[in-house]
Amino acid sequence: MKLPQPAAAMPPRTLSSPTSPLKRLSPKRQPYRCLSCSLRLSQSPPQPQPQLQDASTTHFGFQSIPSSTKTSRVSSVFSSVASSYDNMNDLMSLGIHRLWKDHFVRSLNPGSPPSSPPSSPTHRRKPWTMLDIAGGTGDIAFRLLDHATLVNGDHESKVIVSDINPAMLAEGKRRALETPYAHSPRLEWLEANAESLPPSIASNSIDLYTVAFGIRNFTHRQRALREAYRVLKPGGVFACLEFSHVDNRLFNAVYKRWSFGAIPIIGQLVAGDRDSYQYLVESIERFPKQREWRDMIREVGFMIPGMSEEGEGGWEDLTGGVAAVHKGVKPLE
Repeated sequence: MKLPQPAAAMPPRTLSSPTSPLKRLSPKRQPYRCLSCSLRLSQSPPQPQPQLQDASTTHFGFQSIPSSTKTSRVSSVFSSVASSYDNMNDLMSLGIHRLWKDHFVRSLNPGSPPSSPPSSPTHRRKPWTMLDIAGGTGDIAFRLLDHATLVNGDHESKVIVSDINPAMLAEGKRRALETPYAHSPRLEWLEANAESLPPSIASNSIDLYTVAFGIRNFTHRQRALREAYRVLKPGGVFACLEFSHVDNRLFNAVYKRWSFGAIPIIGQLVAGDRDSYQYLVESIERFPKQREWRDMIREVGFMIPGMSEEGEGGWEDLTGGVAAVHKGVKPLE
């Protein structure tokens, strides 16, 4: 008696088959960046970053991307957060950014005091021309004009607010309507790239160049520094307020836990935009530390106030280094 032959084994079907309908319908999963991964990246020793300005890649937070794409990607971030910019900075600094900005402007004492008493026949003043870079929302510009007017009695000095992002400039113009400067010749708006300013910003034409919480997002910071040096008058001041690096280990651990653990989640809840806030906290981690940033400013030719002969100091830490103020003075010719 012949036993029946077993049926030939069917070839296994896999979900990865090109003809699989499940494969065609399955959405592509995006990589998930967990809190512990971000913290490990933030705490790992920084890799040396080449200073060549023509490098083909640069960083976007913790990602490495083509240099040619960074400007557009940063622009997308700030277009997304323009209307909630104050909320963003409140989250990043626990609300202290307003005090930092007030202190920053007071330390610069913008505006030209009269060269003689107002009753004197020789009474005159020379107005300042100030350039606020990455200042689209007007936060620093309004403070500069308020200080010049109310503290120094200067009603002529002006501020040019420059930003590469039209959405940020639109937000600033909207806010200006609530100030005395909305339709004043003392306030101008300019859409421009700080790494290559337009001919309307002539060499040796600016008395004070400010940039607050913006320069860490630039693709080529050295180019922006060289442009700052070019447009400033001899004796003019470059002033930068930026998130920086905490020098106390315990405080730093708490701050990073807040930055990487809470801020992106709150950004998702408040603004529906986790990715932008994730990038912003990562961009702080990738920004040069205080000494390195001071040296980059010095390399383009600026004199550094407060720097000792031994090479110490030359910046001001705020709130333990959560932010820092750096200044440079263009030498007199």
